[in-house]
Amino acid sequence: MKVEGAAALVTGANRGLGAAIAQALVDAGAKVYGAARDNTTITNPDVIPILLDVTSAGDIASAARTCGDVSIVVNNAGIGRSSTSLAAGAVDAARAELETNFFGSMQMARAFAPVLRDNGGGALVNVLSVLSFVSMPQAATYSASKAAAWSLTNALRMELRRQGTLVVAVHAGFIDTDMAAGIDAEKISPQSVAAQIVAALEAGAEQVLADPTSELVKASLSNDLTALYPTLQAQWDAEAGH
Repeated sequence: MKVEGAAALVTGANRGLGAAIAQALVDAGAKVYGAARDNTTITNPDVIPILLDVTSAGDIASAARTCGDVSIVVNNAGIGRSSTSLAAGAVDAARAELETNFFGSMQMARAFAPVLRDNGGGALVNVLSVLSFVSMPQAATYSASKAAAWSLTNALRMELRRQGTLVVAVHAGFIDTDMAAGIDAEKISPQSVAAQIVAALEAGAEQVLADPTSELVKASLSNDLTALYPTLQAQWDAEAGH
């Protein structure tokens, strides 16, 4: 699709990857609405602030009315609680992550699918993670929420194809944002991921594997129990002192 001249909505656009995506869309010539739970934190003068908590059905309905001209919706808002499966607060962490990362994306898709249809089809972009493909004990509940969101994305692609809506799944490893600030590992810049998303929209691509980690993990899924999990097990055992 053509990004120049389109109207786009980016959730979680106040910082990190969301802010980079919003700026990349502006640079590509789009009119951009930037959504956040506190819309005063949208400080980019080229982005129209929208109040939107993706766990609030009322906020989503209001945004769908306000942003009725959009042909691009980017579900970027997400949270991570860094919880193992057996931690004391794991159930609460999982519920919070699912509410934002899965149900938030689902409710946004349900609300904006008719808007996209009426505006010619457009595109729905779901920002996922390499942890959509593989689980880590250190982020077990987050991994589960992103795996659920990936499954949802694949179903939405089939459901929305008939109305001409491109559905794009974006997978990346560690991105150099606040969420990964405490992690000592190679990171990709949010600007690089954002540029790849814009390129995917313009090319009609249904998937973005934004970094070598995502490419490697996706390619290893057919033999993940031998290609991926022994290394992750060793890392976990070393960290946990097992």
